[in-house]
Amino acid sequence: MLRIVPASLDDPIVVGFIEAHLRELAPQSPVESQHALGTDALRAPGVRVWAALDERDVVGTVALAPLGDGHEELKSMRTDPSRRGAGIGASILTHALDDARGRGIARVSLVTGSAAYFAPARRLYRRFGFRECRPFGSYADDPHSAYFTLDLGVDRRAPGRSTPA
Repeated sequence: MLRIVPASLDDPIVVGFIEAHLRELAPQSPVESQHALGTDALRAPGVRVWAALDERDVVGTVALAPLGDGHEELKSMRTDPSRRGAGIGASILTHALDDARGRGIARVSLVTGSAAYFAPARRLYRRFGFRECRPFGSYADDPHSAYFTLDLGVDRRAPGRSTPA
């Protein structure tokens, strides 16, 4: 039974999972195109981090980091490599987006790699309605990166309320 809980960045198992994420991504893109956050950056004010647990095993992580008024960035999304394809990514993405909507966040954006290695992630994001976009925040054009954004349909005047379709 998968449970998604706030992640403790003091838990060595969670820290190890995030460090494994960084090691796994390192050979996939040049250093200047690596945008994954380590545990220190995930401790920044306003960053929300969750862990997906199966029994006691960490099988996924996801985070949301503030970018500006009503805009957050999806960060540190990872599924345990041995569990990919089991729906964990969809579950943690749903959890993060539901949390953002519930807090009145209007838009969530993300950056991922443009290489073939990242194709499953890009398919997942598109399936959830994310659309490719120009670089946002402090990002610049980069051929090794793909930028996506999703309008959550939240009326900023009434937090947690979706606008009519």
